[in-house]
Amino acid sequence: MTDPYRSFVSARPRHYLYALNPLAKLVAVLPAMAALLFTRDILTPLLFLMLALAVIVTGARIGRRTALLLGAALPVLIVVFALGFGAWTDPAAALRSTLLPEGLFGLPPDAVVVQVGDYRYTVAALGVGLATSLRLCSILTLSLIAGLTTAGPDLVRSLVQNLRVPYRFGYTALAAYRFVPRFGRDLEQLRAARRVRGAAARRGPAAWAARTVGMVVPLLAGGIRHAERMSFAMDSRAFGASRHRTERYSVPWRARDTAFVVILPLASLALFVVGQR
Repeated sequence: MTDPYRSFVSARPRHYLYALNPLAKLVAVLPAMAALLFTRDILTPLLFLMLALAVIVTGARIGRRTALLLGAALPVLIVVFALGFGAWTDPAAALRSTLLPEGLFGLPPDAVVVQVGDYRYTVAALGVGLATSLRLCSILTLSLIAGLTTAGPDLVRSLVQNLRVPYRFGYTALAAYRFVPRFGRDLEQLRAARRVRGAAARRGPAAWAARTVGMVVPLLAGGIRHAERMSFAMDSRAFGASRHRTERYSVPWRARDTAFVVILPLASLALFVVGQR
């Protein structure tokens, strides 16, 4: 389960993304995401995708799960999205589009890839689907720059300390998000208790549905008890009694954060100009 209180640290200095302010990583990718919303070609989102991958590979710690996500899941997602969006594209409208004036992969735009009855899946439709798929996956990969290297508490502290977001909103949202791993642990404990009592011996869809429905009430009761204990703890610490609250950990804005916010948008602008030529 995703724990918002886990820390992201790296022992190697080359993993520079972990040392940046979380707010800087969010601000730096916003211009690129906004520019991708207005692109309709294939080259521009492909360049942004390569830029995002280069930043992640050079600045983040690449573990087994991250490598599997970027090396296997992302290409499969691009292909599936391209085929799906191409199938939903009107073949006549795709042929009228100026996206692929000379075709794709050496094939003319009106070349038929698959034909089922009167429906024809053309190269032009595949090109439109590929452009849309690359645009969505580029935005997703750009968001991973901050998502893979930022912890929830650090993001909240940065918003409170640098953007002056009221701490009542930030830490309340963080406390609510903390329920996700809490429910996961409670669910595992319920499943273990049922196995010990032999309640999980039956098999089949009906037994699975009965077990699932039977866990709703215990999970709801555990969530209510946890919320009550958390409210008592926050009240005992005078949460929300004053407009400002001291911080144990500081997340300052440094010169390297400013440099990252300047360099990445400039690189995005250069790629956007190259892709639109």
